[in-house]
Amino acid sequence: MKKRFHLYSWELWIYKCIRAALKTAPGRVIQNKILRNPDLRIPFQAIPLWIASVLTGLVAVAYEKLFVLFEHFGKAIAGVSAWTVFLTTPLFFAIAWYVTVRLSPNARGSGIPQLLAAVDLAGTSKQIGVQRLLNARIGLVKIGSSLLLLLGGGAIGREGPTLQVAGSVFETVYRSIPAGWAKVSHRVMLITGGASGLAAAFNTPLGGIVYALEELTKSHITRFRTAVFSAVIIAGMTAQVFLGSYLYLGYPKLIALPLQMIWIIIIFAFLSGYLGAVFTQMLLWMGKLRDQYPQRKQQLAFVLLLGLFFAAIVFLSGEKAIGSGKPLINQILFEGAETSHWYDFPVRLAGSVLSFSVGAAGGIFATSLSSGAALGALLLQYAGIPQEHHNLAILVCMIGFLTGVTRTPFTAAILVLEMTDRHSAIFYFLLAGMISHLGAGQVMTRSFYEIQKEAFLHPLR
Repeated sequence: MKKRFHLYSWELWIYKCIRAALKTAPGRVIQNKILRNPDLRIPFQAIPLWIASVLTGLVAVAYEKLFVLFEHFGKAIAGVSAWTVFLTTPLFFAIAWYVTVRLSPNARGSGIPQLLAAVDLAGTSKQIGVQRLLNARIGLVKIGSSLLLLLGGGAIGREGPTLQVAGSVFETVYRSIPAGWAKVSHRVMLITGGASGLAAAFNTPLGGIVYALEELTKSHITRFRTAVFSAVIIAGMTAQVFLGSYLYLGYPKLIALPLQMIWIIIIFAFLSGYLGAVFTQMLLWMGKLRDQYPQRKQQLAFVLLLGLFFAAIVFLSGEKAIGSGKPLINQILFEGAETSHWYDFPVRLAGSVLSFSVGAAGGIFATSLSSGAALGALLLQYAGIPQEHHNLAILVCMIGFLTGVTRTPFTAAILVLEMTDRHSAIFYFLLAGMISHLGAGQVMTRSFYEIQKEAFLHPLR
């Protein structure tokens, strides 16, 4: 007997309210006008997108506040005693893993592969599988599991999880639209959810739009482009109402690079893209290693072992290994690359691999940026580049490493551009994205998210 999916009580309440409004005389008149007039159809199709965008902005703000709070708690717990982490880290890693496996296995990992898988299933005969990847339960488990991982000091980000949470919000709103109401395509709805989540998470509306364009290259969005773009902007503006108009990374000082020094962009971008792809290979290898132990007791032992290894890293290197790594990025950009240690890059890299491989919820978007910044600082110690060009080289490595993981070079370049408001460097950033994409292609032909997407699609198909 096939498992049926039911609306949650609050989703059912929304659905009934909308249907009741449409059953009234004014509601029927409006609905008939929409169906008869093609010019009115598209604006009314956008209304669910706008509603979902506002909700996404609110959820993203709440998640960001909780994430920062629990990251602070994780550092405080680790600072009680140098040996505390050997107890607390394995414990919270195990709890986060168990909550995910027990309550919602599809909430594990970044969340972007699940969103991409849902987009592939939308509009097909297998679209019932979308509800297994995006729903209110998964959103709650996603947030809770990642916060538990943070208490253990996990080196994770919230941006990937925010995309799956946003996709769940958009899917919930889509299923609440009454029959007869003009709808956008299911696929466009979900992609808009991911783009809105990215815009709200980083406060980068252009990044969200570019993400939508890069991921929608195989879909027809000509008719709905205004609705999609406006939904992304609404989600970002909703987040700004509560968080203010802030920059994720502030205003690092940049100096124009002479043409004869363009080799800095090329070499740093190629190396960072290459190592970003190597990082994804490590994640895939660890995932296969974990899956070799199908029994839960064996997986629990594996998770505890990962927690002990991560605790050892924190014990030896300090709190730089904990959380998203944003403080490390700010230190390198605003205090100088020389303040970074040679081991910051391997620490961030290993910490991300161990934390993600637990099998709980947690992203690698922000941690890829911090790994890229640490890599740039490491390379600068041996490159002999004038100090006034250090920040540009570091930002190039951040774009390169993120591109190596996501294989979306334009999204990576625009994200870093909006995070720093350094429009004078736009051509350097775009060049870095393209070169790093070539470097990553020497290691892997597909992105980590695309490979992970197939793992979620296979059982649903």
